[in-house]
Order: sequence, then structure tokens, then C-alpha cells
Amino acid sequence: MRRLLDGYYRILRFLITVLMGALIIPVAMQILSRYTGLIPRYIWTEEIARFCFVWIILLGAMVGVRDGTHFDVDVLPHTDNPVLEFASKLFVNLALLVVALSFVWWGWDFGVLGSRQRSEISGLPMLAIYIAWPLAGATWTIFTLERIWNDIAKLRHGDAYGTG
Repeated sequence: MRRLLDGYYRILRFLITVLMGALIIPVAMQILSRYTGLIPRYIWTEEIARFCFVWIILLGAMVGVRDGTHFDVDVLPHTDNPVLEFASKLFVNLALLVVALSFVWWGWDFGVLGSRQRSEISGLPMLAIYIAWPLAGATWTIFTLERIWNDIAKLRHGDAYGTG
């Protein structure tokens, strides 16, 4: 299972890289058309840039959950007691799980709404953008459950079995 999640994680990071590169094209076109007369002003560039930006944000949040760098705030002080440290991490992970499941639940309705709409400017189905929310929620759920599993293993067996 860890190999599957590692592969999915690498795909997410690759997609962020691709979208960052793709974001450069419409933004550069907007700049060139606005400040030079080299190319005409295209309306669709702003919309495509916005779509790329939304996907970059949500993909970055997915990667951040796996890395433990997103939504993780040191609310409680760290301790040397492994049980208290586990309880602190579990509290944070359960709160994140609630947020993730809400993104799945309400994101599904959002996706259904997007499946019935098309962008007026580019003609893209809005599902292409709206599906990012339930996908983010599902990914956060999987990665959060993995973090809880790792924390349980770490509590039971020590560092060797936890996050390795």
C-alpha cells in the first residue's frame, strides 16, 4: 500500500510541476498583449491561468498533507511522553480528517454542479475545475489515515516502524 501511495504522491508532485509550467504560457501571453503590441488580447488566458492556479493550490495542499506541512499547526506543546505526543498528533489528524471528509461530501455536489456547466470563455466543462475539491478531500483522507497509521506504528514499535 505504501508503494501505491508513494507513486500517487510522485504523480501529484509531477502534476504541480507541469501546471506551474503551463501557468507561465497564459500569464506571459497576458503580459505581452497588455504591454506590447506583439500579440492580440485573448480573453481565455485569464480563465486558463485561474484554472491552473486553483489546481496548483489544491494539488499543493494534497502534497502538503502527505508531507505533514499543511494544516499542521503546533497548537499543543511537544512533549517527551510518546503517549501525549501521539494524542496531540491524533487530535490534529482527526481535525484534518473532518475537513477532508467535508471536502469530499460537499465537493461531490460541487462536482455535480460543474458537470452541468461549461465555461463561457474557453468552453471547458466546469467539472474540470470543480472536481478538484472532492479529489483533494479524498486525497487528504487517504494521506491523513496513512499519517494516523504511521503514528500508531510509531507509538507501538518506536521510530523504526513509524514514518520510514
